[in-house]
Amino acid sequence: MRVKLTPEPTFTGALEKDQRKIEEIIFPWQQYKHSSPLKRQKRDWVIPPINLPENSKGPFPQELVRIRSDRDKSLSLRYSVTGPGADQPPTGIFIINPISGQLSVTKPLDREQIASFHLRAHAVDVNGNQVENPIDIVINVIDMNDNRPEFLHQVWNGTVPEGSKPGTYVMTVTAIDADDPNTQNGMLRYRILSQAPSSPSPNMFTINNETGDIITVAAGLDREKVQQYTLIIQATDMEGNPTYGLSNTATAVIAVTDVNDNPPEFTAMTFYGEVPENRVDVIVANLTVTDKDQPHTPAWNALYRMTGGDPTGRFTILTDPNSNDGLVTVVKPIDFETNRMFVLTVAAENQVPLAKGIQHPPQSTATVSITVIDVNESPYFVPNPKLVRQEEGLMAGSMLTTFTAQDPDRYMQQTSLRYSKLSDPANWLKIDPVNGQITTTAVLDRESIYVQNNMYNATFLASDNGIPPMSGTGTLQIYLLDINDNAPQVHPKEATTCETLQPNAINITAVDPDIDPNAGPFAFELPDTPASIKRNWTIVRISGDHAQLSLRIRFLEAGIYDVPIVITDSGNPHASSTSLLKVKVCQCDLNGDCTDVDRIVGAGLGTGAIIAILLCIIILLILVLMFVVWMKRRDKERQAKQLLIDPEDDVRDNILKYDEEGGGEEDQDYDLSQLQQPDTVEPDAIKPVGIRRLDERPIHAEPQYPVRSAAPHPGDIGDFINEGLKAADNDPTAPPYDSLLVFDYEGSGSTAGSLSSLNSSSSGGEQDYDYLNDWGPRFKKLADMYGGGDD
Repeated sequence: MRVKLTPEPTFTGALEKDQRKIEEIIFPWQQYKHSSPLKRQKRDWVIPPINLPENSKGPFPQELVRIRSDRDKSLSLRYSVTGPGADQPPTGIFIINPISGQLSVTKPLDREQIASFHLRAHAVDVNGNQVENPIDIVINVIDMNDNRPEFLHQVWNGTVPEGSKPGTYVMTVTAIDADDPNTQNGMLRYRILSQAPSSPSPNMFTINNETGDIITVAAGLDREKVQQYTLIIQATDMEGNPTYGLSNTATAVIAVTDVNDNPPEFTAMTFYGEVPENRVDVIVANLTVTDKDQPHTPAWNALYRMTGGDPTGRFTILTDPNSNDGLVTVVKPIDFETNRMFVLTVAAENQVPLAKGIQHPPQSTATVSITVIDVNESPYFVPNPKLVRQEEGLMAGSMLTTFTAQDPDRYMQQTSLRYSKLSDPANWLKIDPVNGQITTTAVLDRESIYVQNNMYNATFLASDNGIPPMSGTGTLQIYLLDINDNAPQVHPKEATTCETLQPNAINITAVDPDIDPNAGPFAFELPDTPASIKRNWTIVRISGDHAQLSLRIRFLEAGIYDVPIVITDSGNPHASSTSLLKVKVCQCDLNGDCTDVDRIVGAGLGTGAIIAILLCIIILLILVLMFVVWMKRRDKERQAKQLLIDPEDDVRDNILKYDEEGGGEEDQDYDLSQLQQPDTVEPDAIKPVGIRRLDERPIHAEPQYPVRSAAPHPGDIGDFINEGLKAADNDPTAPPYDSLLVFDYEGSGSTAGSLSSLNSSSSGGEQDYDYLNDWGPRFKKLADMYGGGDD
């Protein structure tokens, strides 16, 4: 920068010459043209704006222009300026000399706050009258490069897939500048200052210097080598001029994302494992692989499949989600006697295919050698279950069948099998422990409760002496064929009918445990003896299993009769039995219902039942009697306790408040003068024992209280009460509340004095009642009432 220093002129002529350099604005605006006389222009012309640089260093106030009217030669004018920056906020930035019209600025301006000011100049005379029309003045603040670029974020994060080709877009960084964007002060340019790390090339990325777009410029992005790049980005204004421009920096962090560019590789060519025979859901081998891709992503997760060596599908391979290992698992039992070894061929690949252009093989293969271990297996019965058909009634000791088992272990040194009985519900069978021959120990009965649907099941056990010993079970099913070994019986065993000949026949049913053809249809008949059976009864078959029994005679006395019935089945040979039917004959009403139920019921009850009922009734009566005696004894004890109470503790001597005794307004018409204290005292001898109504008596006997001291007796009050009592008893129209009521009985004789000894507060006010304060809080109120004076 070149600076030229000139001496300051000291003579007046030079000063006036400098002052004339300040531009004048005349009302109206005048413009001088070359080689033309002075001409007046139109008043509505726009004044050219005034350009004022921001951040000026002064001195202040700094003169800008001078406003003058051409009428100031004949008039005394005053100048003023209005608008934001003058008389409106922000006020005081621009001021004007009211005499000379000199417009000045008072402080530095900031374009980033206000870029331009719109003012209006006025000219008025001394009386305030407008002389000229106001003119507009526009002051533009000229921008200076006083602001650095600012990035929107100090750290920018972006991603780029590994193996990306040059020219791949990564991210965009943005900075802003508060200066005027239309000038060089606000025009930014971007560049990369540094890259870390610098491998495989120090210039892996470039940036668009105007837009801030970051792209790749070199190949070789490999996440397995470099997972992240850090770039220092610089933004410079003045269009990136390194000499005059202002700059700022930010950090761009670019993460290299993983792609499936590495297939899984087995850590060994052959894996080994072993499994006991007949075991399932057992892991027999772990297949380990390595993968350089990012763990726990689809590009790293391995999938295993068998390509050979397992035609029957006895194995499967699952993937451990944590270690990525392949778990070879048995899913079907393996028999050592059939297969002693398996050699499996397995392949591993990722969940997603390899990226394009990868030269590695897409999968890795290995072999798995699995050895089957021989174990002691359980023997098994053939066939299981075994069905045998046999007629019932087979006698004990008979040979039924032979039930043997086989041992699948052909390559083990062990003796023959041993047999035993495991389940035999009816205990009908036994088995030979060596040869498995089954014989009977009881008669086989198809009608047994242990036979269901003609089938009897027994379970047997075959055991070897291997290490460890093993055993197997087998079920023998015996299908029992029916023979006619059961005679039919009558059902029900009891029946009821009327003593007269009525159409109320008894329906009976024949029951035979045997099955067809050894059961129905049945034949029903009455025996010849005794002769009264056929004389009184008759039986008619109504179906193969049912018959009706009815009276033959017109009347049969009520009672219980045993009627024998002969029932024969249809077996070959036939089986028959005589069953007794207990028939209760009773008196019936018109509807055919029994009316002498009590007699029938009594006849039907056994002696033991009647005795039991009577015993229960006697025991119940004894219990009730004992309870009554106990209650009476308890009542006597309670009364004895009451007689032992101290008379001084008897609550009947206490003053009890029950309720008002008045009967309303009609009961208040008394002669109160009779209640005054009498002058004479009646002797205690004439005092009645107790005054009460004739119909009132104490509940209990009067206790003998001690004789109390004689006290003055209120004779006038007693006469008044006696007269009222007589009047009430003799007046049949008197309501009950007008009579003398007894609310409590306090016994005969009283140690208390007469009520006439209680005086009013006026008669006893001179006595000292302070001693009542010592009796406790209950008597403090009485001390206050009687010791407080006349007030």
